Amino acid sequence: MKKLLYLPALLLTGIVAFGQSKPAKPAEPLGFEEYDPVSTLKVPEHKITRSKYPFIDVHNHQWNMDNANLRPLLAQMDSLNMGIMVNLSGRGFGNVEQGTKFFDNALANTAKTNPKRLVLFTNLNFDDIGKKGWTEDAVTMLEADVKKGARGLKIYKNLGINNKDESGQRVRVDDSRLDAIWDKCGELGIPVLIHTADPKSFWDPMDRYNERWLELKLHGGRKRSPNDPVPWEQLIAEQHNVFRKHPKTTFIAAHMGWFPNDLDKLDSLMKVFPNMNVEIGAVIAELGRQPRAARKFFEKYQDRILFGKDSWVPSEYATYFRVLETDDEYFPYHKKYHAFWRMYGMGLPDEVLKKVYYKNALRLIPGLDKSQFPK
Repeated sequence: MKKLLYLPALLLTGIVAFGQSKPAKPAEPLGFEEYDPVSTLKVPEHKITRSKYPFIDVHNHQWNMDNANLRPLLAQMDSLNMGIMVNLSGRGFGNVEQGTKFFDNALANTAKTNPKRLVLFTNLNFDDIGKKGWTEDAVTMLEADVKKGARGLKIYKNLGINNKDESGQRVRVDDSRLDAIWDKCGELGIPVLIHTADPKSFWDPMDRYNERWLELKLHGGRKRSPNDPVPWEQLIAEQHNVFRKHPKTTFIAAHMGWFPNDLDKLDSLMKVFPNMNVEIGAVIAELGRQPRAARKFFEKYQDRILFGKDSWVPSEYATYFRVLETDDEYFPYHKKYHAFWRMYGMGLPDEVLKKVYYKNALRLIPGLDKSQFPK
């Protein structure tokens, strides 16, 4: 009988339980990739989309300058207050013949559009190095391109990493077969804008201590083993050997020579190599997280720092302007995978700003039109 008395209670419990929803499954914790909080900090903001002074971008890449309508490009430059764009990819990619065709067509295209504002650097193809007469031919081509209108020489990071000579050996950045080229640039009075290696973090273990972990996860091709193709330190040392061996040639180290996160080290290099200048392409995130140290460095080396951006994404220039020009605090960078930290403005003095934006480029790169820039 007692068992029967319990039956209604059990049935009622079952009915109630059936009517209730199951407890919600706990949400999965956010991954680092998804976490992107909106700051609640309330501080003055100065969002700048146009630079205070006209500027020269010494590190740009345009891959269709040989045949594109360049009028829209000029309009975009106007919106940013960019006075001159230096297209470092003057010869595009390809063999010597293809490069010459691209270069000649690009010169003709800029000439009919606005040659005072669209400037080309030339490039060299190192894959044939070692063949009889290669060095002499490269020097001859360099001279011819400068005579046509090239304002400098751009060296891609392939040199030292990917380029191999005819015997299959890696071509070192300081290969003696290139000495005549660096010397010729000095003789011609043109600068060499040289990109060697990548951030050191690309060579470091991809673990929780690596600041570039997110970038390396999203762009797996950027990760290198410690000796791929040689240690990072060796590639940088090879570049510095070139600076040392050719004191009469002006060099512009791309991306601040990959020392924007160690300004004390960069300071020591600037002292050792008076022919070394730097540009800030793709490293504004490093400067924006150390505004006081960066401003001190910029004031000290104000005559040897040039403005550069690298990738052509007009909306991203705003971050550069804001870091260089304002005293703003704790504002976001434009690419989380490059910098998950926030930016701070350096608030550079006007005279320093003018040098970085255009005066240094006008002095180091021959043949640029000065009329569109303030004194």
